Amino acid sequence: MGTVVIALILTGIVAWIVRGMIRDKKNGKSIRCGCNCKDCGGHCGMH
Repeated sequence: MGTVVIALILTGIVAWIVRGMIRDKKNGKSIRCGCNCKDCGGHCGMH
């Protein structure tokens, strides 16, 4: 029973993280972008 509870908790945490990543992507943020635009090379689309 404990294994099922832990698996559900971990699944919820992963889903929450993925949802946040999708929301950030829709808002124009990128995981790869460190806001260092002078060294970006155009990868993040923020010039």
